[in-house]
Amino acid sequence: MSSAWLLPEHIADVLPSEARRIEELRRALLDVARGYGYELVMPPLLEYLESLLSGTGRELDLRTFKLVDQLSGRTMGVRADATPQVARIDAHLLNRKGVTRLCYCGPVLHTQPSGLHATREPLQFGAEIYGHAGLEADLEAQELALEGLQRLGIEQLFLDLADTRIVRALLAGVAAEPALLDEVYASLAAKDTARLAELTAGFPEASREGLLVLTRLYGGLEVLAEAERVLPALPGIGAAVSDLRWLVERVSHTHPQVRIGFDLADLSGYAYYSGTRFAIYAAGSPDALVRGGRYDEVGAVFGRNRPAVGFSTDLKELAGPARVAGIRAAVRAPWGEDKTLRDAIRQLREQGEIVVCVLPGHEHEVQEFECDRELVAVAGRWVVQAL
Repeated sequence: MSSAWLLPEHIADVLPSEARRIEELRRALLDVARGYGYELVMPPLLEYLESLLSGTGRELDLRTFKLVDQLSGRTMGVRADATPQVARIDAHLLNRKGVTRLCYCGPVLHTQPSGLHATREPLQFGAEIYGHAGLEADLEAQELALEGLQRLGIEQLFLDLADTRIVRALLAGVAAEPALLDEVYASLAAKDTARLAELTAGFPEASREGLLVLTRLYGGLEVLAEAERVLPALPGIGAAVSDLRWLVERVSHTHPQVRIGFDLADLSGYAYYSGTRFAIYAAGSPDALVRGGRYDEVGAVFGRNRPAVGFSTDLKELAGPARVAGIRAAVRAPWGEDKTLRDAIRQLREQGEIVVCVLPGHEHEVQEFECDRELVAVAGRWVVQAL
């Protein structure tokens, strides 16, 4: 018989110290997004499955917990990613004609962890801009993500760029089962040329050779010139490379301290991406802290195929590399029913101070807030003194 207090694998409580750090990160990122004009939305944790997964691809389906709604008898899903929900809000509830900027922060749930030590309950923060098809929106999303990480004190950032249109162009017209394509994508990501050659043996020559070439198109700015030289002249490839060059020139100007690279075979993430994609890494973090890109087709199933760009991150993952303030100093106060004491405590709290009342018999307990001052009675008045 298992202990009643044990939690499922890759599910954990967030204890006071870490919870405080995560909450500070949440507030900081929301403030950065608000500074760019993004409005906060709060989609529900679960909804009907056909709405939650429409147009998102097989990967998100496999990561989504399903259950039966006891009221309607219909299948519901617990969100594994909030992007489709925000697209639904933009399409159906707001229904604006111009540009809409939305941000969100809330838990998502995954059936499987993304890594050995990953949680199955990330706290997802994201920002999305709808209604602008130009690269200016892609640039804004990348700059907002970079500024957010820098606001958290995360330094030595590396921006990795790619574009899904390159692989789409190489696979256009290729008749292949979804399972085979999944293996092709996995081989591309792993740079496994031998397996890729085996999988694409029956593909048209231009597609096969182009996919094999992609496995070595990663590195610095020289990758773009090499891509133009060796990739076939298929519709979409030239535009994708040109767009990547446009973006890197501008990000390099506004964030010269950020290293920038390319991996044109990178397809990690959800299937709804339709154009430029990016991931942001930090020194000492093997996994991407942020992933995002363009997903113009995500709102099509909701009746509005609006241009869309955005990104998301897991605040629980950011809590490690982020630099946040230490334990906040507090004022220690005696417990008592004296009106002047209670008034003094209330006034301090109204001024933004943390006041911890010491309950009788607990004067020496350690707590989350470090008290460096004390509220004491001096000549009939309550005053704050240093400890």
